[in-house]
Amino acid sequence: MSYNIIEVENISFAVGNKKILNELSFELKEGDSLGVYGPTGSGKSVLLNVMRGTKGYKPSKGKIYYNISYCPYCKDILTPSFIGKKCAKCNEKYVYKKIDFWNDLFFFNLIKKRTAIMFQRTFSLFGQKSVLENMYEAFLDSNFSEKEMNSKIIEILKNVNLIHRATHIARDLSGGEKQRLVLARQLAIDPIVLFADEPTATLDMGTSRIIEDSLKNIFKNEVKGLIISSQKTNIIRNITEKTLIINNGKIKDKILSKNLSTESDSKPTDKDNLTTIKVGDEIIVLDNVKKYYYSISRGVIKAADNISLSINEKEIFGIVGKSGSGKTTISKIIGGLLPFKEGEFKLRIGDEWVNMKEEGTNGKIRAIPYIGILHQEYSLYANKTVLENLSDSIGIKLPKDISKRKAISVLEAVGFGKQKISELLYKKPDSLSEGERHSIALAQVLVKEPSIVILDEPIGTKEIANAIKNARNLLDETFIIVTHDSDFIVDVCDRSCLLLEGNIMEIGPSERIKQKMISSESDKIKKKKIDFSKSFKDESVTLDTNERQDSGY
Repeated sequence: MSYNIIEVENISFAVGNKKILNELSFELKEGDSLGVYGPTGSGKSVLLNVMRGTKGYKPSKGKIYYNISYCPYCKDILTPSFIGKKCAKCNEKYVYKKIDFWNDLFFFNLIKKRTAIMFQRTFSLFGQKSVLENMYEAFLDSNFSEKEMNSKIIEILKNVNLIHRATHIARDLSGGEKQRLVLARQLAIDPIVLFADEPTATLDMGTSRIIEDSLKNIFKNEVKGLIISSQKTNIIRNITEKTLIINNGKIKDKILSKNLSTESDSKPTDKDNLTTIKVGDEIIVLDNVKKYYYSISRGVIKAADNISLSINEKEIFGIVGKSGSGKTTISKIIGGLLPFKEGEFKLRIGDEWVNMKEEGTNGKIRAIPYIGILHQEYSLYANKTVLENLSDSIGIKLPKDISKRKAISVLEAVGFGKQKISELLYKKPDSLSEGERHSIALAQVLVKEPSIVILDEPIGTKEIANAIKNARNLLDETFIIVTHDSDFIVDVCDRSCLLLEGNIMEIGPSERIKQKMISSESDKIKKKKIDFSKSFKDESVTLDTNERQDSGY
């Protein structure tokens, strides 16, 4: 018999007078994998936060019930199928409890400890600690022996393809690797329900498949629950069995995930056909640039190896590759954030070329004010309105009426309509969707009037693609898109380069780069079968987490 783990009854959630969720009702059974599909701003992320009990997301109306097996002696919680069975920790019998989640503080806290949520683009990690140490932290409250804990950590890291990064410091991981470590830490608590908000949004194609397979394997034929929100149909179709289609905070349909239309089925909008702009002359030139790191155990790591490329003014140029391919290293060199010693890098300001290897006021220091960077781990000022986020809070000192006009102009440039802008200006980031926040973060970069804009793993949606193209057309900026998403570069980039292990494999039209990436990934997935059994043959092996990572050059 399959029990309901969660029952959602007429849930609404409002911010001020605006309803973000409007009387949603559904249930999640044991063993169910449920997709929540809809466009940016539809309420997907809010729904997951409401169901998981995130602070500040108490519903304004309706009830959420959790059906659980509860051990009265040790307070352990499992799914309803364990009712009447003996607890493995204390040998007492589990009893049935139906919990009014938001109105029972005692069980609210217990249930939160037995569920997990993977927030979109949020890396809650111990940045100074290694991957292994981050995993040990996740197991602090467990009752496992050291041998059992090591075994589980190894299994989880293998599932998310991070075992080869076990001794790396978390802050030094690529964005995709950080997200996989976040997922690994969530899996460490063995949750009865896992909530995942765009779980593969920042992962390359090969790693996305690993994560998808991992989630399917962990939750298939189990009595746990899995809920995934996304606006990408392929993720929903690949991982989940059932789907809620929501828009404007309402459930529009409940379907089998296999019947969810693919992105290619959707008709192009007018914004998809933005006027093509003519690019100018070269503005960035890299010639045989190298950036190497050194590791005691692994020797030379060639993060950038003889990189030569040029980017034209007003071009949207993609730097694409899987996690760890060197994308971030090259973008940091271009952004003036990372020094290098070999090769040449020149950037044009007006009619003058600046040598970016020089550190002084005639070199890098002169160029940096003309470079805007939207980092993967961006943040807005939570206690400031959108208008304040685009004006004085980021150091722009102008008369209020002028700063407001400037804010409105960049919001228009990233694709917001006039009515939407009037709604947004005095809202705070917490009341916005992730897609809206991302567009405003882009506007926050653009309002400083950079000549070159670097976007590190932007959300790969049609809205963001249109925002970038619209901003380029209106503001005449040069964009560099750093991403793993081969579909996204086709949507937005004029040209792209494909990276592999610090080397440029090819530069050309984005469609050709996409096909090259797909074929190389497919070949690698077929050929690369790594057997870790020898490495961990001795179960009592000691894992050293203190390996020194030298900075290199």
